[in-house]
Amino acid sequence: MSSVKTGIVGCGTISSRYFEAGQKFPIFDIVACADLYIDRAEEKAREFGVPHFCSVEDLLASPEIDIVINLTIPAAHAEVGLAALESGKSVYNEKPLAVTREDGRRMVALAKEKGVLIGGAPDTFMGGGIQTCRKLIDEGWIGEPIAANAFLLGHGHEGWHPDPDFYYQPGGGPMFDMGPYYLTALTTLMGPVRRVTGSTRITFPERTITSQPKAGEIIQVNVPTHVTGILDFSSGAIATIITTFDVWAHELPRIEIYGTQGSMSVPDPNSFGGPVRIRRAGAEGWSDIPLTHGYSDQSRGVGVADMAYALRSGRPHRANGDLTFHVLDIMHAIHDASNEGRHIDLESTCQKPAPLPLNLPPYTLDE
Repeated sequence: MSSVKTGIVGCGTISSRYFEAGQKFPIFDIVACADLYIDRAEEKAREFGVPHFCSVEDLLASPEIDIVINLTIPAAHAEVGLAALESGKSVYNEKPLAVTREDGRRMVALAKEKGVLIGGAPDTFMGGGIQTCRKLIDEGWIGEPIAANAFLLGHGHEGWHPDPDFYYQPGGGPMFDMGPYYLTALTTLMGPVRRVTGSTRITFPERTITSQPKAGEIIQVNVPTHVTGILDFSSGAIATIITTFDVWAHELPRIEIYGTQGSMSVPDPNSFGGPVRIRRAGAEGWSDIPLTHGYSDQSRGVGVADMAYALRSGRPHRANGDLTFHVLDIMHAIHDASNEGRHIDLESTCQKPAPLPLNLPPYTLDE
C-alpha cells in the first residue's frame, strides 16, 4: 500500500510528535511543513529531514499533498481546516475540531461535499490502554455499563506554561483544553451522548503568571475554570465529568466505569498506555489487566496513520469528523446548560469508532 503525502501546518512544540510519527508509520510521508513564522518551519524541516518548508498558502496549494495535519492554535483550526478542505485535501486537526459548533459543522459538511476526510485529535483512544478497556467492555467483563465518573483536576497553567493566557480565553478553559481526551474515551467505550446538563464557574477572575518569561503579568479570565457536566448516553448510561483549573490537590481517579457485573478503572486518557484494573462482582479486590493491544507508549500520530489507511482502502477512519464534532458539541452543551439552567438535547451523534484488531505489527494498522 503506497504512502500518503502529508503536510504539517503549525510547527510549534507539539509538532515534533507528528514529525516523529511520520518517520515511524510507513503509511504516511511528511513532505512539507509550514508556519506563520517561516523560520520555525525551516527549523523543523532541517531537524526531521522534511524535503520542503514553505508558507501556509503554498502548502495548501500543493497538488502533492493529500492530508494536512493542522497544528495551529484552536482559534485558527477552522480557517486553516476549511482552506485545506476547499483545496481538496483531507484534514487532521489538533483538538478541538474547532472553537465553535458552526465552524465544526462547516468542516464536516465541506469534507463530505469534497469527498475527502476530516477528523482529528485526540488519538489516545487508539492506544493500548483504552483499547484494552474497549475489549473488556465488549466482552462483558463488567456487564452492561450503567455509569461513569471522569475527573481532570488541577490548578491551571500560569505556574509552568511560558504563554498561559490562551487557556483562560474562549476556546480554552479546562473543558476545551482537556475535555476532548476524556469525552473521546467515554464515547469510545460507552457510545454517543444524547443529553447533558452542567454547572460552571470562574473562581479566580484574575491570575498572576509565575512562569517565565511573563512572570508578573496578570491574566483576565474570560472562560469558566470549573466545569461539571452530567452526560446521559444513548445507551442509558449516565456519567459525571469534572474539569477544573481551580483545585490545588485531589485523590480522585481519572475515569471509572461501573457496570452491572463489575467496575473498571480506566487509565489516563491523555496517555496511550495503562494501567487497566477490574473488580468484578463478588471479587475481594481489584485485578490488574495486562494490555491486549499495542501503541501503549507515546503514539501521537496514530490517528493520522489511520486516516491515511482509510484514504487508501476506503474503510472508515476512527478519529473522524462525526466523533470529533460530537465531542465539540458536548463541550459547548455543558457550558450552554449552565448558562441557560436546563438540560440540552444534543443534535449530533456518532458511531463508536471500530476497535483496533489484536496483534497488529508495530506502526501498522488494519487495511
